[in-house]
Amino acid sequence: MEGTEETKGADRNGPKGIISAVGISIIVGWGYIIGITYAVTDIPYLLSENNDAGGYAIAEIFYQVFKTRYGNGIGGIICLGIVAVAIFFCGMGSVTSVSRMAYAFSRDGAMPFSSLWHKVNNQDVPIYAVWLSVFISFCMALTSLGSIVAFEAMVSIAVIDLYIAYALPIFFRVTLARKYFVPGPFNLGRYGIIVGWVAVIWVVIISILFSLPVSYPITIETLNYTPVALGCLIILILSYWILSGRHWFKGPITNLEH
Repeated sequence: MEGTEETKGADRNGPKGIISAVGISIIVGWGYIIGITYAVTDIPYLLSENNDAGGYAIAEIFYQVFKTRYGNGIGGIICLGIVAVAIFFCGMGSVTSVSRMAYAFSRDGAMPFSSLWHKVNNQDVPIYAVWLSVFISFCMALTSLGSIVAFEAMVSIAVIDLYIAYALPIFFRVTLARKYFVPGPFNLGRYGIIVGWVAVIWVVIISILFSLPVSYPITIETLNYTPVALGCLIILILSYWILSGRHWFKGPITNLEH
């Protein structure tokens, strides 16, 4: 969605692109999950650190399927390589997405040192925003070397934050802005309010689920720190807004001219 401002006919093509991406992901992802599910035979062993993959369930599934069928797990390693390539491109897409958002926020003066992050090079690439995104992503990934609990908390909070970022505009659309909101050419008509409330309720449910403990008994090592991290992030953002942001931020720039 952060790239729609660079899309021709964004008011129509942007929603179409989002729907297409989600639809394709549902079909392909559903097929992938069904295949993995049919291959699962012993869940405790898949999660055990004593298995061939050291407790990594997906890797163990690939390995066992090929070992059972062909006598060795080489094919499973190749399949895992395909997944690794997919994850790599997903990471590239995530960095691109984050850098575009950093550029947009800094362009509107909504980030510290905004004058630096929204600069672009000769190819119109916000190079500083890109490297900022890469650096932060790299630092977050490094935590997995020291504490898998901290890394899992960051992954969970990233999912929840993304959902909340999607849900807030929808929530205000179906509440405060319900009467005076002017819909664009691509809209759901009278069903928009219903779909909006369903989306908001879904975000609330999924946020609660991602905040629940993942294993018992609950100890320092197994505690889900997502609610703690989310609470700290909210406090940090609100504090920054109350102490500084509200005094100078005038809202997003609506029109730009070259």
